[in-house]
Amino acid sequence: MSQTIAPRVRNLVLLLLAATGLLLAGATPASAHAALTGSDPQQGVVVDKAPAQVSLTFSEQVAMNDDSLRVLDPKGNRVDTGKPADVSGTTYAVRLHGGLPDGTYTVVYQVVSADSHPVGGAYTFSVGAPSKTSAAVDGQNVGGGAVGALYGVGRYMSYAGFVVLVGGAAFVLACWQRGSGVRAVQRLVVSGWVALTAATLALLLLRGSYTTSGKVADIFDLTLLGQVLQTKTGAALVSRLLLLAAAALFVAVLFGSHEKRDDEEERDDEEKRDLTFGLAIGGTVVAVGLAASWSMAEHASTGLQTGIAMPVDVLHLLAVATWLGGLVALLVALYGASGQTPVETSAVRRFSRLAFGSVLALVATGAYQSWRQTGSWPALTGTRYGQLLLVKIGLVVVLVGIASISRRWTGRLAETVTAQEGGITTRTAVPATAGGETGSDEEAGTDGGSGGEEKPGGEGKSGSGGKAAAGGRAVSGETSRRAAQLARQRAAVDTARRKRLRDADPGRLGLRRSVLTEAAVAVVLLAVTTALTQTEPGRTEVEAKAATSSSSSSSSEGAVTLDMPFDTGGQNGKGLVRLDIDPARVGGNDLHIYVQHTDGSPYDIPEVKVSLTLAAKKLGPLPVAPDRITAGHWAASGVQIPMAGDWKIEATVRTSDIDQVTVAKNAQIG
Repeated sequence: MSQTIAPRVRNLVLLLLAATGLLLAGATPASAHAALTGSDPQQGVVVDKAPAQVSLTFSEQVAMNDDSLRVLDPKGNRVDTGKPADVSGTTYAVRLHGGLPDGTYTVVYQVVSADSHPVGGAYTFSVGAPSKTSAAVDGQNVGGGAVGALYGVGRYMSYAGFVVLVGGAAFVLACWQRGSGVRAVQRLVVSGWVALTAATLALLLLRGSYTTSGKVADIFDLTLLGQVLQTKTGAALVSRLLLLAAAALFVAVLFGSHEKRDDEEERDDEEKRDLTFGLAIGGTVVAVGLAASWSMAEHASTGLQTGIAMPVDVLHLLAVATWLGGLVALLVALYGASGQTPVETSAVRRFSRLAFGSVLALVATGAYQSWRQTGSWPALTGTRYGQLLLVKIGLVVVLVGIASISRRWTGRLAETVTAQEGGITTRTAVPATAGGETGSDEEAGTDGGSGGEEKPGGEGKSGSGGKAAAGGRAVSGETSRRAAQLARQRAAVDTARRKRLRDADPGRLGLRRSVLTEAAVAVVLLAVTTALTQTEPGRTEVEAKAATSSSSSSSSEGAVTLDMPFDTGGQNGKGLVRLDIDPARVGGNDLHIYVQHTDGSPYDIPEVKVSLTLAAKKLGPLPVAPDRITAGHWAASGVQIPMAGDWKIEATVRTSDIDQVTVAKNAQIG
């Protein structure tokens, strides 16, 4: 049976690893959790004179350092001065040098959102007139690349380690205390502790590079590490490491003194209960602290109702760990426990009740978190976070369905054991001793053989007494070795027989298969959960889009800017005409026209004319005769636009007495 199951288990593990890899590959932390909702000057705008400062507004509070907000001139030189200042909680500003020349300026930002994820981007604005710019914009792949991928793997391993550590320990304490002496269960829980500790150390080292340069070489930069330790996320990771030291002591007691208590008959029941109670209290405190190390630095720590969201998030994480981690421990107990210590039906039934309670807590806390992070149907169906959440809900439903099958197998397993105890079958009524009374005949035969071999050796009576004594010791030693070898052989045979009987139980076999399937789905579920923690919440994304749309609408009412390249065909006939219509609404508007050479310098042409046409309403063309203000700059005030719609804006550019061309673009006005 084991030979048949082993290939299936191996193939299933490979499939799970592939699915997990695909999910993690699609969960690269490219999406940010804080969004830029406004700026001053706004993106793409042309201002008459250089502003004194540049300010950015985000959807939530962000963390900044000296280089988080930079402003670069057309040559790529920094023109900002001083540190970014917090203006109003979500708006941050940096001052600029005075007397800045005309041209296009680039604003580069790279910050860390309140829920620990890096945010980066850039945009441009112009002073006087647009120009070419050689500013190099780096950091646009913030949170991505090789460091981002490593950070994502570290997050997954930390969640997996937490689930196995907490869930495995809870399974031993609450369901199967005899499991503290099973090596496979011990290795499982210890491996969870090792995975969580190693992942936490890795995240602490990766954090600095992950939120700044994204370079592998900066992973071991002690300066960046020092900056990380001063952040909320750094404090959470250090707290987790301290709690893991306490968890190591808990695991040592659980699998040390707690294991010995079953072998110490002189210890009374009250002392045993006190030890179990103490371990339960201490383990709960450590588990709550570990869960809080996530809640205090991620989604639950920002946004709506943080005072409620953080305790709910802790309870959610504990419910996940108790259910999924206990499931893995049960799987190990069913497959890895020896024939002498099979997991009892009572333990499976206790875990079934514990898992049911965990699922209820998971559903309640998950529903609250889903409302908090989405809040609307568009956020649930139209954002990546909402779509991943729907996938997670689907997996949970599948998992609950498989768990119901496991509960039925548990009931059948209970019936089988009851029948065995009632005398219908005695398959499992084999003594647990390694070298029991069943081998007494063989031992007698062996001893008899030894005695029969001694009699012919009369040398012991007629020869020297020393030789007889030496011969007796040799025979006695050989007999002891043979007896020990026979005892080991009997123990191996007895264990193998117990495993065969255990595997032959249809209830136990069905339970093992259903629990294995549950664990497979749980691995994928954990990967989706990790992806969720790295994705911008749906509510935040929708609100940010709404704010950006509102900002863009305000911007469109303030000015519509159209860039139209032209070529009159004559000498130096190529250039660009830019039209600014302000406030781009029904009624009177101001029109500014900037004509530039291909290198961005002002183009002093003899004449430019503009006309507006609303084809849908058969209006126009409405002519506009702008006045020359300065070289390359023309303007007209009080331009009347009678109704809203998609207007066709035509500009006729004349570069000489005979060279001219008309270019056009459409713009939504009103």
